[in-house]
Amino acid sequence: MGMIKTVAQAWKIPELRSKILYTLMMLLIFRIGSNIPVPNINRAALAELFTGETGLFDLFDLFSGGSFSNFTIFALSITPYITASIIVQLLTMAFPYFENLAKQGVEGRKKMAQITRYMTVVLAVVQAIGLTVGLFRRAIIDTDVFSIIVVILVLTAGTAFLMWLGEKINDNGIGNGISLLIFAGIVDRIPSAIRSLATQYTSGNMSLITIILLLVAAVLVIAGVVLIQEGTRKVPVQYAKRVVGRKMYGGQSTHIPIKVNQSGVIPIIFALSLLQFPLTITYFTAADSGFTTFVTKYLSPNGNPGVWIYATLNIVLIIFFTYFYNQITFNPVEVADNLKANGGFIPGIRPGKATSDYLQKVTSRITVVGAVFLAAIATLPTILSTLTGLSLHFGGTSLLIAVGVALETVRALENQMLMRNYQGFLK
Repeated sequence: MGMIKTVAQAWKIPELRSKILYTLMMLLIFRIGSNIPVPNINRAALAELFTGETGLFDLFDLFSGGSFSNFTIFALSITPYITASIIVQLLTMAFPYFENLAKQGVEGRKKMAQITRYMTVVLAVVQAIGLTVGLFRRAIIDTDVFSIIVVILVLTAGTAFLMWLGEKINDNGIGNGISLLIFAGIVDRIPSAIRSLATQYTSGNMSLITIILLLVAAVLVIAGVVLIQEGTRKVPVQYAKRVVGRKMYGGQSTHIPIKVNQSGVIPIIFALSLLQFPLTITYFTAADSGFTTFVTKYLSPNGNPGVWIYATLNIVLIIFFTYFYNQITFNPVEVADNLKANGGFIPGIRPGKATSDYLQKVTSRITVVGAVFLAAIATLPTILSTLTGLSLHFGGTSLLIAVGVALETVRALENQMLMRNYQGFLK
């Protein structure tokens, strides 16, 4: 109800209303483009490519909102941009040049954004070549060089356009543009999921009690996602008083917010990429080969006992990547040094190494909760599908992204309203 109230209040403000309408218009353009097919494609051959288990391609199809399996102009989606952003973020920890850019404020961020754009186009070209020459080659009608180049250019241009679309939402709309594009693709699956449930109910394959239980489970999962996403450990920080000339600075109290789920959906994506890579390889091998038989039986979520092995490996990998990603994104030593340099300290903890050790201990304990939550939210749909035989269209990854983006967008609306309603000390 609070979310609906926030949107209703924002709609009454003309400037915010125009921003909301602009965002909706950009998302509408995205959904229209998601239904424009790539030229020179045989639709019947394309449908045959996506029958049965498609491995890692399910993840790509999730981020593209179905554009990948339909091979539309947005088939690559925004994944090249996400990959480029992660690479640039990791480079800031490995190379001094990128580390210096990250510390240069606005100009440094502009330079890093420009590098990310160039890298996105390069990655899009590479992925477009791989898909056109490899996976979708059987669905291409004319396989001459010119036709192949046209398809590659269309796919690359689609990704570049989505990147521009996301940045325009950032500049003139509400929320994070890239996240909203992924959100729109996920939400677009809701009507098909409802239609599937209705079909199963009318055909007698699903009872009304089962549907009610599914809805209750979905509400509980969403509530859990909100609770963990919003969960934050506030580490108190006190700044010492100091006199500079005739003025006294410091003395205020604040806190360091450490989120329960700092890594978001990244560990789930990494774990899925590793686990479904063998399934993707089987897509290019013979159906009766020994490798395909082994992977289908022991490493597939549709196999027996593969589903239990898959679920166990998924839990282990998600917990591992959660710790790994948190270690990369949150540096207790750097935070402790910054506190010490600015006269800040945690009450009862000595500045310096003792502070970094304390922050490391707090982060490790909180990460346990976040890692277990991510593992449960990602594995539960697979186990439920196996035990009940139901096809769950919305997995934990979809819900985590959708709820996270919704909370982030509402928070952006609240910040915008706060800035416009705040009058300050001077009138």
